[in-house]
Amino acid sequence: MILQAQSITMRFGGLVAINDASLEVKKGSITGLIGPNGAGKTTLFSVASGFLKCSTGRVMYDGVDITAMPPHRRAEMGMGRTFQIVQPFAGLSTLENIVVGAFLRHKDRDEAEAVARDVAHRVGLEHALHRPAAGLTVAGRKRLELAKALATEPKLLLLDEVLAGLNPSEIRDIIPVIEGIRAEGISVLMIEHVMQAVMSLCDYLYVLAQGKIVSQGEPRAVVSDPLVIEAYLGHGAANRLAKQEQQHA
Repeated sequence: MILQAQSITMRFGGLVAINDASLEVKKGSITGLIGPNGAGKTTLFSVASGFLKCSTGRVMYDGVDITAMPPHRRAEMGMGRTFQIVQPFAGLSTLENIVVGAFLRHKDRDEAEAVARDVAHRVGLEHALHRPAAGLTVAGRKRLELAKALATEPKLLLLDEVLAGLNPSEIRDIIPVIEGIRAEGISVLMIEHVMQAVMSLCDYLYVLAQGKIVSQGEPRAVVSDPLVIEAYLGHGAANRLAKQEQQHA
């Protein structure tokens, strides 16, 4: 396992945002974390990546306990992440934004720029390298967010709703990019609401609802789990759907 979040609880005063949640990411896999809005998915991501310190529990990365380790040390060890709210360095070009990530491992400007150009090609941004990052479309900004994380040369990439805000054709175009990342040997943990992408990309799914993992397994089994249907559609939804199917049978 490249990542293990073990019995994570995250409290904000009297609010329990994550309640004894555990998940694992196998090396070379794409693992999905899904659940309704407000379930605590990004909070769990922030604990895994070091931006929040959990109240109880621990985080293991490639067999090392990193629970108390700050985000920049986790990045140095090979953990990269994107953010749900995309915020490029607005005063810089697309290329310069990616170079910032490449500087983690390449202090020489020319080396960092060569890495950035390669990453831009991999995510489909080579045509926009010299444009101001602030002028990119939503889809372009999503690709840039992905590129900035990839430029740090991660072994594990945490993607926080990288497909949010994209139209169906843009989603279709970026799915092969994520598949290509896995093909390079990079493990992926992704939060996503776009079920088309979840079903086609993920090897394994965890479902978080009200801070708890309520289901896990292969995607097709998970999405038909009554507990998952209840989490998304409300109490009694699974029974209502089952009755509707019987009526149409």
